[in-house]
Amino acid sequence: MKLTLRVWRQQNPETPGAMATYEVDNISADMSFLEMLDTLNEELTLAGDEPVAFDHDCREGICGACSLVINGDAHGPERTTTCQLHMRSFADGDTIDIEPWRTSAFPVIKDLVVDRSSFDRIIQSGGYISAATGTAPDAHATPVPKPDADFAFEHAECIGCGACVAACPNGSAMLFTSAKVNHLNVLPQGAPERETRVLDMVAQMDEEGFGGCTLTGECATACPKGIPLPSIAAMNKEWLRATRKVRR
Repeated sequence: MKLTLRVWRQQNPETPGAMATYEVDNISADMSFLEMLDTLNEELTLAGDEPVAFDHDCREGICGACSLVINGDAHGPERTTTCQLHMRSFADGDTIDIEPWRTSAFPVIKDLVVDRSSFDRIIQSGGYISAATGTAPDAHATPVPKPDADFAFEHAECIGCGACVAACPNGSAMLFTSAKVNHLNVLPQGAPERETRVLDMVAQMDEEGFGGCTLTGECATACPKGIPLPSIAAMNKEWLRATRKVRR
């Protein structure tokens, strides 16, 4: 395939960025999107130009590092991570726009790389779980109802990629935060800090400058791990419950 790429280039956070146009040829339909960018960077390097900076790590759809807006969609036209998106999703002669996540809470570091440390601070604000020291308890020592276990596992699948924020017209991080809150709060191990966890994490989310949630649903549509939209409602219930308990 021969493709025209319009790529966001930005030298550093202080300088303005702009779209740069490149042509790439001999792109296999079996290549991943990141392999296609590798090909572009090899050509740029051979030509003496600076390669495009982009985030990646495992390239297996696990780590959440890859984070690109492709033709206006977070992670591209398929419901998967950028590294698992293949070029067969595009046609010969296509023009592809490639941009970083766009939200003030994810400032651009360089080109397509953004700073997502705000997510780390939200997680850190949740603190730890209370657990007695000593030998590990038997697996069956703390019974967990299957619906609760399934609910926790469903939310623990969140990889923190930030697609929910990039897709949301308000730049909200409610889906991410709700996934992190819910997968701990529903389990017995998370019960002691249940109220403080949700209050602290929501407060930190607001402090980071993410937008408000209006339940448009774009976050759940873009999530490569399928975190469901009702997760937000479940967290809101936890937050209201904690707020009422604190006021008593």
